[in-house]
Amino acid sequence: MKKFFVLPILLAAAGAVWSQDVIYRCGNEYTNNVSQAKAKGCKPVDGGGVTVIHGTRPASNAGAAAAPKPAKAGTAAASPAPAPARADSAAQKARDSDARTILQAELSKAQARLTELKTEYNDGNPVRTALELRNPQGYPERVEKLKADIARQESDIAGIKREMDRLPAVN
Repeated sequence: MKKFFVLPILLAAAGAVWSQDVIYRCGNEYTNNVSQAKAKGCKPVDGGGVTVIHGTRPASNAGAAAAPKPAKAGTAAASPAPAPARADSAAQKARDSDARTILQAELSKAQARLTELKTEYNDGNPVRTALELRNPQGYPERVEKLKADIARQESDIAGIKREMDRLPAVN
C-alpha cells in the first residue's frame, strides 16, 4: 500500500524539477521573469540552475550587528565605513626613507648596467666575437639585442626616477 503513495510523490517531484523556468542572466543579476529579461536584454543561462550564496556582513562592528536599528522609510540602511587607521608619522617617514634607499640602489644598478651596455654597443659597432666571425648572421642579431636592451634599461631608469619623484621630499 505504501508503494502506491510513494510513486505519485516521486512523479510529482520529478515533474517539478523538469518544469523549472529558464533562468536569465542580466549582468550580475539573475531572473526567471521572461518579460523582465526581454526588457533588459538578458541572456539565458545554459546548464542547470543557479545557486545563490548570500554574503556575510563584516564583523568589524560587533555591537551594531547584534542589535540592528530599523531604518526609517526612504533612508538608506548602510552605515558609514570606519576611517582607515592613520600611520604614525615617524613610521611613515621611516618607510619613505627605506623606499627611497631601495629605489636609489636600484637606480644605481640600472645606470651601471646601462653604462656596460653602451660600452659593449660601441655606438652601433660592437666588437665581433670569434663565434660571430665564423657565423656572420649572429652579429646583426646581437646588435639588435643590444639596442633593445639599452632601450629597456633607459625605460627602467626613467620609471625608477618617476617612482622617486612620487615619494615625499626628504626633510
